[in-house]
Amino acid sequence: MYILFAANEKTPPHNNETLSEATAFTAEHVLYQTWLTDVHILVNLIALAYFQLLRSPRFLPESMADSQPLLKNRQELPDSSRKAPRVISLDVFRGLSVFMMMFVDYGGSFLPVIAHSPWNGLHLADFVMPWFLFIAGVSLALVYKEVKCKVTATRNAACRGLYLFLVGVLLQGGYFHGITSLTYGVDMQRIRWLGILQRISVGYLIAALCEIWLTRCTREEAQNTKSFSWHWCIIFLLLSLYMGLSYGLYVPDWEFKISTTSSPLPPNGSYVYMVNCSIRGDMGPACNSAGMIDRYVLGIHHLYTKPVYRNLKECNISSSGQVPETSPSWCHASFEPEGLLSSLTATVACIIGLQYGHILANVQDHKSRTNSWFSLSLKILVLGIFLVFIGIPVNKSLYTVSYMLITSASAGILFCALYILVDVHGYRCLTCVLEWMGKHALSIYVLVISNILVIGIQGFYWKSPKNNIVHWILSRVKAQS
Repeated sequence: MYILFAANEKTPPHNNETLSEATAFTAEHVLYQTWLTDVHILVNLIALAYFQLLRSPRFLPESMADSQPLLKNRQELPDSSRKAPRVISLDVFRGLSVFMMMFVDYGGSFLPVIAHSPWNGLHLADFVMPWFLFIAGVSLALVYKEVKCKVTATRNAACRGLYLFLVGVLLQGGYFHGITSLTYGVDMQRIRWLGILQRISVGYLIAALCEIWLTRCTREEAQNTKSFSWHWCIIFLLLSLYMGLSYGLYVPDWEFKISTTSSPLPPNGSYVYMVNCSIRGDMGPACNSAGMIDRYVLGIHHLYTKPVYRNLKECNISSSGQVPETSPSWCHASFEPEGLLSSLTATVACIIGLQYGHILANVQDHKSRTNSWFSLSLKILVLGIFLVFIGIPVNKSLYTVSYMLITSASAGILFCALYILVDVHGYRCLTCVLEWMGKHALSIYVLVISNILVIGIQGFYWKSPKNNIVHWILSRVKAQS
């Protein structure tokens, strides 16, 4: 299937989310943990590849999917096959995104320049999420190229979106406690409802509904064609709503409470922090509209507890992940980088990918496809840069319009290059590993990136819970260094 994650594929975790357990250690232990995680990635990928080879003969070169361009109508397909040929460059792009996700998450501790930007700015890690949203949109245009029953298609899309959302809650809601703990479970009063997979599920579902219900068929020159003007109307509506709420909502002063379980606080068990705002249209980490909406709708206890803006100089975070009491009050607060307001622009990124998929599905020759993609990418990029010049910051945590446009343009240009390399010139031998990773993206995310396989392995111990293979490797690394 072509659908990202909703059809058995995945997206990358937040850099701070993946390393959240490491903040409980000293700086030395963080280094050991990072080395150990790299070993986990290698072992898990090898194990996953082995089992997939046993299960699926499609991985063999002689039985791989056809790399020919998509046919315009399914009636043109041979009688022996009722399924459109697979777009290999899309699998490669998805696999590249998975690889980049692992690289920036685990390499960011050594090279902060590639990790997520603490607030405004654009680092290498900030491209990964928009790439996955873009790929999901392109895939939707192929899956729903022909819809015979809109009600059935809507039900299937809703089921896939719900499945992806629930998987995200399970993996990122706090149920699993990381590779350093054999415990599991989450307090429902503090469960995290939103996250990476949840955001993709929302973007996927809305984009799917646009494709199913808002694609108009017209008749021109005795041929049936499709019009996607309503898609652009939805894009304009979502962006207008985002800008109106971001710059129009008044953010009052607000306070929050932190218990002693997460911060060194007074002996009374909790401490109340006050954040002074009383402002409208602020795009800083303390007084933005996105954070206020999430606090009111979701509740501050259901937000991400270790936001990336704690890496700002103002917060002066220690090597062990603790925020000093002398830091500004908002440095101690929770913040949801995959929040409700920013999901509007994330959905737009998915719908933009959908437009690239329309070109892929309806334009037949390679040159016309690549020219259309490059032209659209250039227009989006110029618009994004223009918004930066007029004062709209590039911010991943808020998923600002300028950030969405620039990263979507980068995804379009990269997809165009991969399409020329793989589908036009046929250099699949150079990208076979990325192709395999793209076909099993969700499995890699669940088993490797979310450390589910490692957590399962360390559950087997000898006499004492500390006598497991994970603890043994960690202790050997510590002894040799």
